[in-house]
Amino acid sequence: MKKILLYGMSTLGMFLGVSCSDLLEEESYTEIGKENYLNDASEAETVLMGIYKDLTNEYMYSYHLSLLFTISSDIAQCEGNSTSGVREIPTNSHNPSTSEIMETWQKLYSSIYDANDFIETVTSRIGSWSGKNQELGTIYLGEARALRALFYFELVRWYGNIVLVKTTSEAEKSATEYVQSDPRDVYAFIEEDLKYAAEVLPWAVDDTQRATNAYRMSKGSALGLLAKVYCTWAGYPVRDETKWGEAVKVARQVVESGKHRLIPDYETVWRNTCNGIWDAGESLIEVSFYSPTSLDSDLTAGRIGKWNGVSAEMIDGQRGRNAANWKVVYSFTREWWTHNDPRLPLSIADYKYDKNNGRTPVPYLSSGSTPLDKTGNKACQLFTPGKWDTEKYVSSTNYMVHNDKSNVNWYILRYSDVLLLFAEALNESGGSIMDAVDAVNAVRRRGFKDTEHDLSYGLSREELREAIRKERAYELCFEGHRKQDLIRWGIYYESIRRTSQELVDWMPDANYTVARYTIEGRHELLPIPQRDLDLMKLCKQNPGWGK
Repeated sequence: MKKILLYGMSTLGMFLGVSCSDLLEEESYTEIGKENYLNDASEAETVLMGIYKDLTNEYMYSYHLSLLFTISSDIAQCEGNSTSGVREIPTNSHNPSTSEIMETWQKLYSSIYDANDFIETVTSRIGSWSGKNQELGTIYLGEARALRALFYFELVRWYGNIVLVKTTSEAEKSATEYVQSDPRDVYAFIEEDLKYAAEVLPWAVDDTQRATNAYRMSKGSALGLLAKVYCTWAGYPVRDETKWGEAVKVARQVVESGKHRLIPDYETVWRNTCNGIWDAGESLIEVSFYSPTSLDSDLTAGRIGKWNGVSAEMIDGQRGRNAANWKVVYSFTREWWTHNDPRLPLSIADYKYDKNNGRTPVPYLSSGSTPLDKTGNKACQLFTPGKWDTEKYVSSTNYMVHNDKSNVNWYILRYSDVLLLFAEALNESGGSIMDAVDAVNAVRRRGFKDTEHDLSYGLSREELREAIRKERAYELCFEGHRKQDLIRWGIYYESIRRTSQELVDWMPDANYTVARYTIEGRHELLPIPQRDLDLMKLCKQNPGWGK
């Protein structure tokens, strides 16, 4: 089988022990043993779990889609001022041949192939299954289609002009036959998958059919993700503003269902994800890396808390090093500091952990100093995200000694995100300002633990737009949303330039390397990987990246 875009081991192959010998000359593994498998819901669920495992891959949410691709924005940047190694993508100095860009492109397509293979096989066999097996099989099809939608959503919003491969047979075409799809068609395909999933999947809190639904797709997952898809579809670069109204409809279903709610204490959100505690009320889509017994060898381990957490020096036999490559942009810290928001000290760590003090934090700033000091304090550039503070949150029974990997989970979609998307869609579509303000205030009331900081119903739509955008930065900071938010709002380049000037005004030698390389009309999308583009003769490179 010649699959240029798609490579790697299929989900079925992982469970049947089938291996692939060559990237371009693969065995037709989908035919090996398939006739003897996927004969009931139990076997289908086993294969489905393999598709979920794709989420935990290094090129997916273990590293690239969670941490590496999402960092460069107006609120976060990569440590250091060089552009080599791990800093190449965070500084926007990458090119079409950068290996990480190709790896994620290929892993997303191989995951789509896994989902296509599962959907086709189960669809062809489910009619012969018993009643209970059919009920479960339908749910599993909903999960697979929701996962496929998620994979395509990541592809289209990061790479833009992609090839839409709907079936396994389409994946077998020669690379010279591939043609890029209009992003609108990709979004329509995602929409179709998520509508189906929302129809057949139960709400997580009502699910009595699956033995466990922890970290599994549900009706709320599908509807919440669809709301996010619509808001992205409505923004740059497609700008189909009719989708704002569609976002309102599906987000309202989640908000008014009573099936989801905010965890009352904001800190618990982070304690949960650091200890593998799933809460179906707040967590709509979450990638589970929690595997405390096999951290060193299990391929499901991630880098959450290591690459983007609080700096920690290694202590032999007690803990591994936290690299803390994510740094908080000073202007974001300074602006937020004036709000007295209880979420700030939980989200931004103005401290580190060293060898001498163990799990006792060591402040970066001298006593009595704050980020508001007009003299400018370089130590403010050392602040890191605090949400995945492994020393603070990870229980002693699951303490991590690995220098690179962790079993801290990753939120893809939280209920607070849906509330803010609901508010944004209402405002942009000309809907009820009262409902929009109520949705934002629900998030703010959990954060401030009072009603004194509520937004006013008297805000203009322009004022409400700005308030919602700021609230998304505060509530969801460092969770992988900000860069894509700036892109879909059409202000990514503008935000990078403005932030650069703010930093220069604060301290002329402040580090913000990304501003030196970011080009308007280029860095809103990643380039199509050059290796694949050379093979796909009918496809064109994204704007700004050459031929």
